[in-house]
Amino acid sequence: MLQKVINNLEKNPTFKRKVEHIETLNERKAQYGHVKDLPESIQKYLLDSHIKLYKHQVEATQLIREGENVLITTPTASGKTLAFNLAIIENLSKDEDATALYIYPAKALANDQLNVLKHMESSCNLDFEPNIYDGDTPKNIRPWIKENSRLILTNPYMLHLILGWHHQWSRFYKNLKYVVIDEAHHYRGVFGSNVAFLIRRLRRICSHYGSYPQFILSSATLANPEEFSRNLVGKTFQEVNQDTSPSGRKHFVLYNPFAKWGDLSTHQETKNLFQLMVLNDLQTLCFTISRKMAEIIAMWTKRELNETRPDLVDRITAYRSGYLAEERRKIEKGLKTGNLVGVTCTNALELGVDIGSLDCVIISGYPGTMISTWQQAGRAGRAENESLVVMVAFENALDQYLMKHPEFLFHKSHENAVIDLQNKKITRGHLLCAIKELPLTVDDFEKYFEADFDALEAIRREKMIKEALTGLTFIGLKDPAREINLDQISSDNFKVFHNKHVMETMDRQHAYSEAHEGAVLINQGETYIVDKFNLDKRRINVKKMDVDYHTQALRNVDVSIEKEISTRKTGKFSVSFGEVKVTQDFYKYKQMLYGKTLSTHELDLPPLRYHTRGLWFTIPGVVADSLENIIPKKDAYAGSLHGAEHALISMFPLLVLCDRFDIGGLSTNYHPQTGKATIFIYDAYEGGIGLAEKAVEVMEKLVEVTRDMVKSCKCRKGCPTCIYSPKCGNDNKPLHKKGTIFILEAMMKMMKGESMDLPGDIILNHVESARKSLKPGMVGAEGYQEFENPQSLTKKGESFYINGNLEEALECFQKALKMDENNHSALKYKGMILETKDEHQEALKSFKKALQIRKDDPETLYYLAVSLYNIGSYQESRDTADKLIKIRADWDDAWTILAMSLQALGDKEGAMDAYGKALDIDPLNEDAADNLKELLD
Repeated sequence: MLQKVINNLEKNPTFKRKVEHIETLNERKAQYGHVKDLPESIQKYLLDSHIKLYKHQVEATQLIREGENVLITTPTASGKTLAFNLAIIENLSKDEDATALYIYPAKALANDQLNVLKHMESSCNLDFEPNIYDGDTPKNIRPWIKENSRLILTNPYMLHLILGWHHQWSRFYKNLKYVVIDEAHHYRGVFGSNVAFLIRRLRRICSHYGSYPQFILSSATLANPEEFSRNLVGKTFQEVNQDTSPSGRKHFVLYNPFAKWGDLSTHQETKNLFQLMVLNDLQTLCFTISRKMAEIIAMWTKRELNETRPDLVDRITAYRSGYLAEERRKIEKGLKTGNLVGVTCTNALELGVDIGSLDCVIISGYPGTMISTWQQAGRAGRAENESLVVMVAFENALDQYLMKHPEFLFHKSHENAVIDLQNKKITRGHLLCAIKELPLTVDDFEKYFEADFDALEAIRREKMIKEALTGLTFIGLKDPAREINLDQISSDNFKVFHNKHVMETMDRQHAYSEAHEGAVLINQGETYIVDKFNLDKRRINVKKMDVDYHTQALRNVDVSIEKEISTRKTGKFSVSFGEVKVTQDFYKYKQMLYGKTLSTHELDLPPLRYHTRGLWFTIPGVVADSLENIIPKKDAYAGSLHGAEHALISMFPLLVLCDRFDIGGLSTNYHPQTGKATIFIYDAYEGGIGLAEKAVEVMEKLVEVTRDMVKSCKCRKGCPTCIYSPKCGNDNKPLHKKGTIFILEAMMKMMKGESMDLPGDIILNHVESARKSLKPGMVGAEGYQEFENPQSLTKKGESFYINGNLEEALECFQKALKMDENNHSALKYKGMILETKDEHQEALKSFKKALQIRKDDPETLYYLAVSLYNIGSYQESRDTADKLIKIRADWDDAWTILAMSLQALGDKEGAMDAYGKALDIDPLNEDAADNLKELLD
């Protein structure tokens, strides 16, 4: 059946044109090993369970026996759990006091593993009383667990709350030999930074009771395993990464609904593929991007099958968080027994819950990380069974890049997982918790909190601690553990109320952008309108309303450099990293339907300011001049920088493990502190979480994959697949695709140390004037001091011009011309501004003088032709347009101004021909289309 489906995908016209690539991963034979001197009871358990140990399981067991901290990074279904269970249970069987702590990111995983451990306990005739201790544990059995259990399964949230009650757990901590952190790759970003400090607090408490446990991490494959494990726990690890488990042949299909033309959405294509698998009796798990889509795809499929195969309807269901535990267990059992043939789900089934072996996995949309992709794919074809995986793409940059570059998915290393220990707010919270748990000594401060004196001083100023003989002690009134949310940095949260009930909470940034007054808020598939937004009380009231439109907030962003921490130079390219201040002004929002704006509304919100860390780099003026000559459009440079910023951010998660919404950016063709065109990429969290810092290390690869992505997109002017951003606060304007490629290729040349003789450049004898400023680290002073020169004034004027500040722009250009009367760019822009002010004669003078400096500059010729047309000099306008077309026959605007001049001169046939040529180049040229229609009418 499986081969029949693959043949169908390859040959059926419905599917064939959308199959971008099929990668066949060959089967792999198992390699077995043997652990010496295992207790007889454990040997019997392995024998009775028909378990033969793989070599990597033997390696992990031996390393744990030797007292090493171990990181196991073999793939999904390779037997990682047994690898650490063997050594731990062996020790618990020999030492009747020894205890172990297992930490899981999800309750379902803990429940699954509890059953495995209880089975091992009874089979081996041991008594270590494994138990789950979390928020669902009944209060009446909690004291018994504390006193008797030797193996506790919990999650970070519960551990965070009970560390302060360590005196009730003294028996457990005193004898703690092992701490297992399963699915460790989940602990990254804000969550990872919080958990890293949580683990340090745990280690400190263990040390207080005289225990120094070994740590065992189980994780997906990472690009930086040593760095990640060290940052998470604070210790060095031995990695076990060679997978010796068997694997059946796996066919991995990259399916692109937008390969030719997108007649169906990704969701509809997913439903069709899901139905194809089910009809061919392939047990299939379909991962979707949301709980709502899991329900909808299951509903669509059941509705269609009810007409043709009603016997299959009851064998299809959805699975997601929010279902009762009993219902989830029933679905898991149905998959394991084969009673269910198709299940749609969110990533809730990505984690290691045992659901048996499946024939097929459909991944609807790139999950956002390579780790998730391979974990989801690993659900198909466990053991030696042949299997099929189909990944269905969305119309966004990351998905489309992987469709066009399958080698990145199948032959490249995985992402870097980032844990940052430098965030002051996170450090402060855990430092307070630690001081409340135990008096803090100087040694502990240096060992567990890396002597972060800034965080300590902040706590001192708040008068929440005092000096004592035993160290710093807590004197605050509130329990700091209750004030910390492990998933967030800031406690500045807004509550969303519906009918007086809290529906959800969100931080200030999300509240401003997604839940402002008038916003459409979607919660569990239902639409709500924000009725009231109370800033003082941080309270948002919504009312349920069925609307078909959505809203998008627009914002202006400003980034100022507060402190440059480091600079990395590669060839002739430099990227800086440091502390920055981000200011966001949410000034209006749009009501939108199917990409069209229905209406716009003003917002009255105070600016949002936060301090974070980011990277930035400048683009030399020679690149701007070269680009200006190749693409003579007034917003080409700004649109090119803007496109490069969007594209770099969209590809960022391919190399650094994060969501694109974890980072922000800004591009400007003039930044006052650098004096040049500058692109910023920063962590979108107060204090930063280490993402931009890690990106500095992989900058060359980031630029390369970004260039490849934009270049391989088939669109002409930019689209959601390449340079459009779903979160752009400037409404995706201006953007210029060709210029974006030009900028990225210029960056690659600089990184290789090559000269800037880019194709099509007219290289000027361009020497940048020195720009001096106070160092950006001088916070609290004026920030910077600029020494004006013609070029800096011109760049500043261009920035004002693009932002619509024409008077300020004109002032800059006039100042620049007083210093250098032959400044071509200043003359050209001055003419453009004068033209908009209807000062045509003065504009003509500027354009003509600019052409004396660069006689064949296409953009200046174009604006001269427009100016001549506006004063009624149609013949001169035509002659200028003719000259322009000889230089740039591929520019639609050049043909349009020629056509307008011909039309004014009465040459209807010539005008129609010229308008036609403009539309051949750009079918979306509205001026040409409207004027041609008028002539035809």
